[in-house]
This record gives sequence, C-alpha cells and structure tokens, in this order.
Amino acid sequence: MPTKPTIFKRATVARSRLFRADEIQLRFSNGEQRTYEKLCSGGPGAVLIVPLLDENTVLLVREYAVGIEDYHLALPKGAIDAGEDLLQAANRELKEEVGYGARKLQFLKKINLSPAYMEHGINIVLAWDLYAERLEGDEPEPIEVVPFPLADVLSLVMRPDVCEGRSIAALFLAREWLAGRLPLTSPVVTPEASVDGQ
Repeated sequence: MPTKPTIFKRATVARSRLFRADEIQLRFSNGEQRTYEKLCSGGPGAVLIVPLLDENTVLLVREYAVGIEDYHLALPKGAIDAGEDLLQAANRELKEEVGYGARKLQFLKKINLSPAYMEHGINIVLAWDLYAERLEGDEPEPIEVVPFPLADVLSLVMRPDVCEGRSIAALFLAREWLAGRLPLTSPVVTPEASVDGQ
C-alpha cells in the first residue's frame, strides 16, 4: 500500500451557496509536490434510494437537472437533514419524492461521485415493503414517478434519459443484493413508523 502524501497547506479559494473549493498543497513520499483543488462537501451527507414497489418493480423519478439542462430519469435522492441518520433521511426523501414510505430499509454502500477532485459521496439505500405516504418536499414542480421492471435494468440504463452514474451504480448494487450476491454486514432496518406513518 502506498504512503499517503502529506498535506502541508490548505486554503479555501472559492465559496458559493452549494460548494466550497479548497486548494491543497501535497508532498508525496518520493518528494514530489503538487497543488490540487477539490470541491468540499458540507452538511451531514446525502442518500440515494432504490425503492421497490414489489419484488420486480423499481420506482424512478423524472425531474429537471440543470447540469444537463434537461429532464432525466433517476432514483430519488436528497440531503440528510441535521439530526437525521441516513436511513431516516432515505425514508423522508422517499415520502417527499415518490409518495411512499418503507417498512424495510437496507444500507448498501457509500459511493464517491468523483474522488479525484470531489469530496462528495452518497449513501445508497434499498427500500421495500412500501406504503403510501406523502410529505411535502422542496421540489419546484411535481415529480413524475416512473415504475420499471428491475429484471430489465440493462435496457433501462441504456436509455438516453438515464444518464446519472449514481443511479446506474445503485440499480446494479440492488440487483446483486436481491440475488444474494452482495454480502453486507449491516442489518435490514424496520422504521418504527406504523403503516399510516403515525
């Protein structure tokens, strides 16, 4: 295993409402020095949910993405609010974006978006045994919910309107876990909310 470089200087070079960019000066174990910039995360993190309506139907959402200046089909996701753990956040976001809560939740994996220059990551959570419950979210317009057969995930990810790498990775992780090919140590969690969310 290589020796990690030493950080000998760090400074914030830009800040916006959503992002902070730091300049980091590193010295590698062979003496080489480099300056890198990275986007730093803020807050407690984020979740991306793979909601299963039944054993073979995944629920996706169609929403506008300003990065590509178009609508795309992806899995529901959102920030973890202060005071929430990642499974509570997953269940809340599911209710806000899809109109369902989950009786069962399973953390699958945390993935990084672009580790070469971004600190940001997202926690992938599988949700099933769903029940109807809607919470008001912060979306600027109603979100279209699109059911799709999980068994046909390969044709789904090849569609031109499915372009988000996080959702593609999550769909394949979910498929592998459901097939028993993804060993996990974290337990399935059953939220304490009743069927009607009370």
